[in-house]
Amino acid sequence: MYGFLIALGVLLLVSIIWMVYRIQTLVSVVKGSEKKIATGSNKVNAALFIVFLLAAGALMFWYSIKEFDNYNLPIASEHGVVTDQLFWVTMAITGVVFIITHILLFWFSYRYQYKEESKAAFFPDNNKLEVIWTAVPALVLTVLIVYGWKSWTEITAPAPENAHVVEVMGYQFAWEFRYPGKDNQLGNYDYRLINPSNSRGIDFTDKNALDDFPAQTVVIPKGEPVLFKIRSRDVLHSVFAPHMRLKMDAVPGMPTRFWFVPTKTTAEMRAELGDDEFVYEIACTEVCGGGHFSMRREIEVVEPAEYQKWLAEQKTFIEMDPALIADAPAEIKELAQIQSGE
Repeated sequence: MYGFLIALGVLLLVSIIWMVYRIQTLVSVVKGSEKKIATGSNKVNAALFIVFLLAAGALMFWYSIKEFDNYNLPIASEHGVVTDQLFWVTMAITGVVFIITHILLFWFSYRYQYKEESKAAFFPDNNKLEVIWTAVPALVLTVLIVYGWKSWTEITAPAPENAHVVEVMGYQFAWEFRYPGKDNQLGNYDYRLINPSNSRGIDFTDKNALDDFPAQTVVIPKGEPVLFKIRSRDVLHSVFAPHMRLKMDAVPGMPTRFWFVPTKTTAEMRAELGDDEFVYEIACTEVCGGGHFSMRREIEVVEPAEYQKWLAEQKTFIEMDPALIADAPAEIKELAQIQSGE
């Protein structure tokens, strides 16, 4: 450790001495007391530009190819195909422009390095060039923006009436899920009703809440629309399901939503990846506090028949804790008993 620190100190000292020398040289040039051009630093710097271009370019392409499977996850939703297509079209256009402009940038630095016999050409203006490099980017960006706006409008359109509803509530530092039961209608909630036994603030005087039930894992059917109703109990969170290409902020006091159609069951994705331990996940992509890292839950995609079987096996909030309606009106208690089959 001490050897490393000594080496680092020596390196810094040498760098400082070199910088002082260079500053003295530049001051001498300004005063006219030295020759106008320092030794071959122009050629060295010009050559280093080309070396950096080739080395950084090779590293970029190598790393992009090597890690491709890690950042380009398999798609498991219908709209994911659209978003990925939009992403790769945008990446292709901007990537080509990026590569061309940087090749020109570094090549020009090398090609037009200072030479005493060379004299720079002067162009005061060129209206044709101005029009071209203004109109072309404007047209390309307009096409990309319209394409993106159209795709986003379709993705965020109202969910189909038969969509399976799941409420996703974020809080520091976890997710909680609520299903609406047979009526597919979630009951109302109110933050003022939150207490140790009712962490979601559900209003159990609302008849739609009587068959609502909780889940530790999001279970959804393949090939059928699913609507996530998203909210936050405290600070800003963000629901992120990468394989579903799903990302939507959970904003306190402003419910959001996102609907999608899963296309691959968990079992099918495991077979595709050759990974028996694979699970779809929900993570939080907002830095919501010190326990942000722990906000991870699983999504299980199953066949529709298996999903219906799972639904039938779930117990409602009230079945698990009858005290939740202890202070509810008599008609609510009676309705709860009828729905539970008692």
